[in-house]
Amino acid sequence: MRMLRRTSLATLLALALPVVARAQAPAIEFAAPNPGAPLSQYVRVGEAIFLSGMLGTAADGTLAAGGIGPETRQALTNVKAALEKAGATIDDVVKCTVFLADMAEWGAMNEVYTTFFTKHKPARSAVGVNGLARSGRVEIECIAVKGAGAA
Repeated sequence: MRMLRRTSLATLLALALPVVARAQAPAIEFAAPNPGAPLSQYVRVGEAIFLSGMLGTAADGTLAAGGIGPETRQALTNVKAALEKAGATIDDVVKCTVFLADMAEWGAMNEVYTTFFTKHKPARSAVGVNGLARSGRVEIECIAVKGAGAA
């Protein structure tokens, strides 16, 4: 019986080791928006891309003028730019979380939001918050899977 156990264990190890050796942890990339930033603009784990929340700010940090519509457009333009840096597209987005300073602006935000997701609609949550950075009206964070848009 003991010999059978050794043989069985040896057989299992011989079969399993090549599989374990081939399995590797996915590559991880932390992409900071600038060297002094306290966060990553995105983190890529294999084909999954996790974006930090994007405000409706221009490159110089100023909020888009005109309220929720222009801020939503700029926030999603920023999402697209970050995804392009990561080698993905807006069509690869599978989940978004939208943070709104005022839930009464949900409809106006949604009018702009839907123009960015024309191929498919990612899963989404919308949350009313008590203030956003830089006094923004909207912040949008997304999760994408590179290649999901091809499906």
